Amino acid sequence: MSDRRKGLLYIVVAALLWSTGGIGIKALPDPALKVAFYRSVFAAVTLFALFRRDVRIQPSPAFFVSIVSYAGCLTTFVVATRWTTSANAIFLQYAGVVWVLLLAPVVLREPMRRRDIIAIVAALAGMALFFVGRFEARGMAGNAMALLSSVFFASMILALRRAHDASRAAVAWGNVALALALLPFVAHDLALTTKSLLALLFLGVFQIGVAYAFFVKGLRHVAATEASLTGMLEPVMNPIWVLLFIGERPSIYALFGGAIVLAAIAWHTLQGGEPASELPAPD
Repeated sequence: MSDRRKGLLYIVVAALLWSTGGIGIKALPDPALKVAFYRSVFAAVTLFALFRRDVRIQPSPAFFVSIVSYAGCLTTFVVATRWTTSANAIFLQYAGVVWVLLLAPVVLREPMRRRDIIAIVAALAGMALFFVGRFEARGMAGNAMALLSSVFFASMILALRRAHDASRAAVAWGNVALALALLPFVAHDLALTTKSLLALLFLGVFQIGVAYAFFVKGLRHVAATEASLTGMLEPVMNPIWVLLFIGERPSIYALFGGAIVLAAIAWHTLQGGEPASELPAPD
């Protein structure tokens, strides 16, 4: 097998592991903050074990912003997945790329090109479809939480670009920061059933830790554009797993909206808007 094929296989495995986040979060009876706490505890231990040579703290504002943004992204995604459908949560979070395109000219002094504007308009139109249809207060709150998660994700990407791509350290320390921030809110209820413990171990160790290790390994042999497009298996497979195992059906508007968002991102990437090469998955 060629190095390129091996790289693509590693990224496919990473994307499939990332995509299990929805079903893991949906299936657990524990409160959302408790799920986020334990997932980050187990993820932090795994990431420090896997990347022990690459987790040195960089004393810069951008690095610390990336840590806070990553922690916020994880927390809001868990809450969003509980409050709305997995499809809505993952598709809207992936729209963080739109905020990157909008803010890059201001934060990074990168010029906005015509293809950026086209992708932004198309993705915003797709995002609007998530708020069409039957109104349910909790579902709308979940959609809003997913949008907030996308803002945190965009903030993390922009900060990491300024911090010279310190993504491994940011992911590892971001999970530590999140666990410490949530501890006061969950300290009164740390008990876990065997089922919850096993599920949270899977989410932390495999869905975050091992998945990111595979992604980093794959990037050694695959271009960033190809890796980004292959990584879109995550938002495609996430709602499929939830549908198959839990029976949750996204609305037709969400499916169309998600397709438009992903198509806009894919088109922009293929046109040459290559993303930073070693960024963690949104969730």
